[in-house]
Amino acid sequence: MRPRLRLSSGRVSQSFRGQRPRCQHEIVIAARSVSSAAAAASGTPAPSIEQMTSPTRSIARYPPSQPPSHRNPEYRRSQLLRQYTSIIRTSPLIVFFQHNNLRSVEWTAIRRELSNALQKVDDQMAAQGRNISPLAPLIKLQIIQTSIFEVALRIVEHFRPEKAKSSGELPGASGLRDDPSLTHDLSRTAHDAVRHMKGKHELTPVLVGPVAILSIPHVSPEHMKAALSILAPQESGFAAPRRKANPTYYELDVQNGLQKLSILAARVDGKVFDLDQTKWIGSIEGGMDGLRSQLVMALQSMGASITNTLEGAGKSLYLTLESRRSVLEEEQKDGPESKNES
Repeated sequence: MRPRLRLSSGRVSQSFRGQRPRCQHEIVIAARSVSSAAAAASGTPAPSIEQMTSPTRSIARYPPSQPPSHRNPEYRRSQLLRQYTSIIRTSPLIVFFQHNNLRSVEWTAIRRELSNALQKVDDQMAAQGRNISPLAPLIKLQIIQTSIFEVALRIVEHFRPEKAKSSGELPGASGLRDDPSLTHDLSRTAHDAVRHMKGKHELTPVLVGPVAILSIPHVSPEHMKAALSILAPQESGFAAPRRKANPTYYELDVQNGLQKLSILAARVDGKVFDLDQTKWIGSIEGGMDGLRSQLVMALQSMGASITNTLEGAGKSLYLTLESRRSVLEEEQKDGPESKNES
């Protein structure tokens, strides 16, 4: 055991009695020398005097990637709301189905047949040389929570954060959970902006009971027809695949599951379509390219008819003037002859 050294208080006070206190300038010089020595030893640049003397900044309470939310983002309902708003914004074509007590094996079998049918459409379009990205991996059939999906619809269609920012109604950010300057989907501003529209959306009567959606990220009549021929062949009028071409479609799990599915409506580019209009989309020949060609032909025929109408009016006026000129010339010729005879 090492012996302890005892120092009396008198000796300690005498050792420091002859030293005078350092001024602030000497303290800064000493701090600078210490920091430069530490920086030289570590190889990193030393901080400046302003950085050493300036007060430390307060640590942000929320990271910039996750602003404070009125709805707690850790809850499953909040995550579903963000997921549904993303689906609505990125899927211009959504078909709504009602499902009644489908088992997990039936859902798995139906999704398998749907994926195979959509993949065949992608292969057929690629074989035709059409430069279109494949949509089969992006088309999803999923069950939704109807109450949360209705809120997501109201936020996407009726909440315009850019208008509130341009009008100057939003104050500066305060870092609080209910800060009105926050305009994301889980913010208090979005919640208050669409609260008065509760139950007034066009799809509100459809979002009742167990509902599933088929989301397509592009308005493609070919994929729409293939999906309806698998999910609702009787209601849509599109022929189901034959047993020889697709024997797995007629398995017991698939057929039992399809009997529990029924199509309700569709949402196309923000507009609600009933069953007949949904069938019309799938019946467009040639897809969107065919619809564009039909539109071009209609415009060309309209232009040709207008041209013919204008040309016909001009021709009729020309013929009338020519006939009148010939009559006048004959009258002028007949005038002198009749005077001579008289």
